[in-house]
Amino acid sequence: MKTQVAIIGAGPSGLLLGQLLHRCGIDNVILERHTPEYVLGRVRAGVLEYGFVDLMREAGVSARMDADGLEHTGFTLAFQGDRHRVDMHGLTGKSVLVYGQTEVTHDLMDARRESGAPIYYEATDVQLHDFLEGDKPRVTFQHEGKQHVLECDYIAGCDGFHGVSRKSAPQDKIHNFERVYPFGWLGLLTETPPVEDELIYVHNPRGFALCSMRSHTRSRYYIQCSLAEHVEDWSDDRFWTELSARLPEDVAGKLQTGPSFEKSIAPLRSFVAEPMRFGRMFLVGDAAHIVPPTGAKGLNLASSDVYTLYHALRGAYHENRPELLDRYSEICLRRIWKAERFSWWMTSLLHTFDEGGFNQRIQKAEQDYYTSTQAGLMTIAENYVGLPYEPVV
Repeated sequence: MKTQVAIIGAGPSGLLLGQLLHRCGIDNVILERHTPEYVLGRVRAGVLEYGFVDLMREAGVSARMDADGLEHTGFTLAFQGDRHRVDMHGLTGKSVLVYGQTEVTHDLMDARRESGAPIYYEATDVQLHDFLEGDKPRVTFQHEGKQHVLECDYIAGCDGFHGVSRKSAPQDKIHNFERVYPFGWLGLLTETPPVEDELIYVHNPRGFALCSMRSHTRSRYYIQCSLAEHVEDWSDDRFWTELSARLPEDVAGKLQTGPSFEKSIAPLRSFVAEPMRFGRMFLVGDAAHIVPPTGAKGLNLASSDVYTLYHALRGAYHENRPELLDRYSEICLRRIWKAERFSWWMTSLLHTFDEGGFNQRIQKAEQDYYTSTQAGLMTIAENYVGLPYEPVV
């Protein structure tokens, strides 16, 4: 079996890269270790930067997103009950789109199926070979009881934090940078209308809270919790009571509660692996970096990696400029570290830490400065809507 690009992982980044390459005539095969149902069952974020939205349109998979996505021109920060709206569009001329990652994945899966391009679900024992030297890497895998060998020109590792791609890189050549936060997010998904039309980020002495949504009738709420907590200990009633206690009074008074159909606890971490290229293998998305969800950057950061690799591969194949691939890691990492900084900063700004009085005063000063000055609000807005993608030239 032969192809030009072997893509490991059928999450949004692998599917989007595959769709973009297919549309420009670059053959690719996607290998995914899980079933389609498992992939679609992963509940993730739903705030899309304008750059991601544009890339979905370029990939020809934006019809449902454009019809059902909710354009947001601002969001609210609430500190000790005081509310401050960040007017993203007024400050930057740009906005974000609320459209669930599950829906993005669904659209990309449909496009892959309609294109007829190869994708192997439940591909097991995936191993990467000969990508560090030479020009003929291989991927071996098991599928439906048979052993397969996939010969390719390049490998795109889009298989997430726990995938085989980063593990296959020579460990003496890769450098990992990590910060683990001492709390998690307890999230609840419910078929109730959002409490407001825009997101609300809340800092409260009891802990952080977030009012988000997936549609006009589906809401997603989060509260900061201890990593020692268990989902089973949180009934819906307990969750709603705690959420209400953290929200500003006027917001809590409008909150519509109801039964949850998904509830989970996610730990928070910041993680970056450098470099992101090893010979003819490239790390993409969560395989190379993780951000805490506070800044809504996880999926969006993966899409900028896809943008960079797609344009570098297109230049290599269509313009005979393989040297563009040499710039992949440095271009991606410039944007990644800026997004890591913003996500770390938002996390530091909004969460409750078990720290002394000095750090608490610094946190309050940060909250006051960034919400009371035009420069502060502009900094938040331009980072939240997404920094521009760097051209691959």
